[in-house]
Amino acid sequence: MSDQAPAGALDGLIVIDLTRVLGGPYCTQILGDHGAEIIKIEPPQGDEVRDWGPPFLEDDASYFIGVNRNKRSMGLDLSQQAGRDVLLRLLERADMLIENYKPGAMEKWGLGYEDTLKVRFPKLVHCRISGFGADGPLGGLPGYDAAVQATTGMFSINGSESSGGMRLGIPLVDIGCGLYAAIAVLMALQERTRSGQGQYIDMTLYDAGIALMHPHIPNYLLSGKLPRLTGNAHPNICPYDSYPTKTVDVFLAVGNDRAFRRLCEELGQPELADDARFKSNPDRLVNRDALTEILKALLQDRDGEALCAKLLSIGVPAGPVRNLEQVMTHPHTLHRGMAAAQDGYEGWGIPIKLSRTPGRIARRPPKFGGHGREILAGFGFGEKEIEGLAESGVLVEKRRR
Repeated sequence: MSDQAPAGALDGLIVIDLTRVLGGPYCTQILGDHGAEIIKIEPPQGDEVRDWGPPFLEDDASYFIGVNRNKRSMGLDLSQQAGRDVLLRLLERADMLIENYKPGAMEKWGLGYEDTLKVRFPKLVHCRISGFGADGPLGGLPGYDAAVQATTGMFSINGSESSGGMRLGIPLVDIGCGLYAAIAVLMALQERTRSGQGQYIDMTLYDAGIALMHPHIPNYLLSGKLPRLTGNAHPNICPYDSYPTKTVDVFLAVGNDRAFRRLCEELGQPELADDARFKSNPDRLVNRDALTEILKALLQDRDGEALCAKLLSIGVPAGPVRNLEQVMTHPHTLHRGMAAAQDGYEGWGIPIKLSRTPGRIARRPPKFGGHGREILAGFGFGEKEIEGLAESGVLVEKRRR
């Protein structure tokens, strides 16, 4: 991989990244994929997800590798005043600061937005990601993905009657908050082109978790009824569920009456579309159990892969249930560039496809502190000054366990 930052939609943007774990790193990786210079400043102990394995590649866990490409790493001890002075010098040239320290930590260090950063760097966009924000009944409390999934109602809608409420199999709150944060900082940069001013962005896992609860929150607010656990079935659409076939489970996502009629015709039962129980989506929802039994009988002897291919060709959304080996080797995954593999790095590709300024994987995930001296030199620190920072333990080049 090239050590030269690529030209991209965000080329020239300098991001000081003080985030750890997932939400913040997910956000900054998106920015880095599109050319922003991401300077990942890690505490002396390093980003803890470097240890969240196995599996490991050398000393770094897959969890870290997955969300930290296209960044440079520097270890910096911000508990020392000299470390905070280094950060302030970096911020003189930065466009944005993204951090996920516990609310109050930056203020305690004299780095709060209102009192310090806004005054010294009026064009700076400062985004904080926290569990619940700084105030309110849960203000300042720690938040991790699964716990916030629980407190924002996700367990109450995920799972089946037999399994009970369950955590979603991906860290959706962290990822969703990272995506919201990426949108937020780009909004703030766009507004800065008009006002010339930066601003503070207060992102929380809690807010993101609630905002991701569609359609369950609008369903509840309109009906007054709490959602129930439906397994793979959709609360508003039918048939929208997984079904066994002779070869593989398939998922049918039939969102309108036209698609339902085409499904019935393909299954050799066109009269089902005219059955009073199934003529419209509200009818099918009321009679979901009866329709489910009919579809299971019609699908049990079909080749699932072939059926899905045929349904897609006639405009009926459907898909076979695949494992990750099948996903990452599928011809369409390869065609879309979503299986990235180069110079020893493997990961998903870049999902945002821009026509003139496409993203690029230019740097593999960094080793802890691997770019500290290079970063400082690029920001005008002299050789003796850098050596002094290393000798005093402000510049951290080996993780402190």
